Amino acid sequence: MNIKRIGIDIAKQVFQIHGVDRFDQVVVRKQLRRAQICDFFKDLAPCLIGIEACGSSHYWARELSQLGHEVKLIPAQFVKPYVKGGKNDANDAEAICEAVGRPAMRFVAIKRVEQQVVQAEHRIRSRLVRARTALSNEIRGLLSEFGIVIALGITQIRQALPLLLEENEVRLSQKFKLLLAELAEELRQIDEHIAQHDQRLKTAAKEDERIQRLMEIEGIGPISASALVAAVGDATQFASARDMAAWLGLVPGQHSSGGKERLGHISKRGDTYLRTLLIHGARAVLNRCGNKEDRRSQWANQLARRRNRNIATVAIANKNARIAWAVLSRKEAYRGAVA
Repeated sequence: MNIKRIGIDIAKQVFQIHGVDRFDQVVVRKQLRRAQICDFFKDLAPCLIGIEACGSSHYWARELSQLGHEVKLIPAQFVKPYVKGGKNDANDAEAICEAVGRPAMRFVAIKRVEQQVVQAEHRIRSRLVRARTALSNEIRGLLSEFGIVIALGITQIRQALPLLLEENEVRLSQKFKLLLAELAEELRQIDEHIAQHDQRLKTAAKEDERIQRLMEIEGIGPISASALVAAVGDATQFASARDMAAWLGLVPGQHSSGGKERLGHISKRGDTYLRTLLIHGARAVLNRCGNKEDRRSQWANQLARRRNRNIATVAIANKNARIAWAVLSRKEAYRGAVA
């Protein structure tokens, strides 16, 4: 078969194939089982393959690339406009085949195995952090039922629990102390698991020169730096620093028309986890730049006074994302704030 371009709608077991020739005439439209995919593409001449960016798409992109094909991943929101008729596997594969051939289409960079491993580490750690927050809130709520209110902060809970479990604590019954002891042990275990993930990420940071360069930026630590490298690699898939900031959802959403520019709140597109890490780091930078005299700190302080601290925090996060793009894509060291 003289196939120029193929769209694949992937799933767990059933894959839909839609291929066209150089005249955009349909030459193959079929359904394959998972075990048949590699055998089918092994016998084809190298061609362009489009896959919607979703679960296991990076795995299949690597597998098909090893067979000599050019594989491109397309964000799901950019495939949707090309779907004709109702949603089914055949129509989705046709839409992917059409979208991958568009000259101005945006694609997702294919991740290496190492990147996906680090991302898995971050996802597990993020789940544990959410579980710890939920557990601490549960402990606070249960204690408040007995008239015991603990100050804000997870550290306050860790300090209060041993005191509340002492024998001379008369405000709590022995049965409730037993339940509280179980919750305290669960909290300790979660803390240990999070510490293990943090240690592995810090160890990996010492071995990756890109992470080391990112950590020189104020507001980016080992966790944020490793998450950035795992998500964007060398960031060359972005044409500019603003493109990367926009991908992270750190730029204003636009509702412009008729030559009138209307900018709203930040778009919050892209990776929520990465955006959260950058904003938390930016908040720490803003808290520490009050007495600094360098140009960056003065700009942040003036913005916080002129607008408000939240806007200044997001602006710093946006600036850090742009600096991170320059550091990664140009393979340069961060030059630091100018006095």
